[in-house]
Amino acid sequence: MPEAGASVLLLRACLALLASPIYLLSFLGMWEPFCKKVFFPFILDKISIVHDKKSKKHKQELFRNLPDFRGPSGELKVLEIGTGSGSNFQFYPPGCRVTCTDINPNFQEGLSRNMKKNQHLHYERFLVAAAEDLHQVPSGSMDAVVCTLVLCSVHSVSSALREVLRVLRPGGAFYFLEHVAAEHSSWKYFWQQVCYPTWKLIFAGCCLTRELWKNLEEAKFSELKIQHISLTLPGTPIEPHIVGYGVK
Repeated sequence: MPEAGASVLLLRACLALLASPIYLLSFLGMWEPFCKKVFFPFILDKISIVHDKKSKKHKQELFRNLPDFRGPSGELKVLEIGTGSGSNFQFYPPGCRVTCTDINPNFQEGLSRNMKKNQHLHYERFLVAAAEDLHQVPSGSMDAVVCTLVLCSVHSVSSALREVLRVLRPGGAFYFLEHVAAEHSSWKYFWQQVCYPTWKLIFAGCCLTRELWKNLEEAKFSELKIQHISLTLPGTPIEPHIVGYGVK
C-alpha cells in the first residue's frame, strides 16, 4: 500500500513548482478568466476527442434505453448539464428535444460544430447555469437528464443531484458517466492525491478524488444502476470511472 502523508506533500510541492507560472497568474487574478474563456474550452475539446473514442462503446450501451423514457406525449425531452461542446449529441435518438446547460458559455465553436453534425435532434435552448441552480428549468419537465464529466467540478454534488431530481418527471431517468477516486490502497489513488491541488487549479475546479457513487446512492432514486469501469487516458490520473443511470 503506498504511503501518503509526507510523500504526497513533497510531490505536490514539486508539481506546484513546475506549475508556478499558473499559480502566480491565479494569485494575480488572471488565471481564472483566461482559463474559463480560452484554456479550458480549448483543452476540454482536445481531451474530449480522446475520451470520446475510449468511452464510445460505454456511451452507446448507456444511452441504448433512452427512448424508453419518452413522456406520455411521445416526445423525449432531454436536459444536458455541462453540455460543453456537445459530444453526447451523437448518442441521442432522433427527434428528441434537447435543452443544453453549462456554467461556462465559452464553448460556442465546438457546440456549433456538433449541432451541425447532429441535425437529427431538436435543440430547444442553451442556458448558462450551474448544476446546483437550474431554476430556469421547470420542475418535473424533463424525461431524462444527462451529465458526463461534470460532477467532478460542481461545488456541491448533493445540491446538483437534488436539482436533477427536481427537474425530472416521475419515472424519468438521470444518465451519468464520471471519473472518480481510485481504490484507496492503490498507486492510482496516491497519484490522484499528488496531482489534486494543481489539477484542480488548471482544470477549472475538477476534483480527482470524489467518490461519486456514494452521492448517487444517497440521492433518492427509486432505481439506480452503477458500473465501475476503467478508461485509460494516457498521462492523466482519471482512469477510474462510473457509468449508469438512476430513475426518479
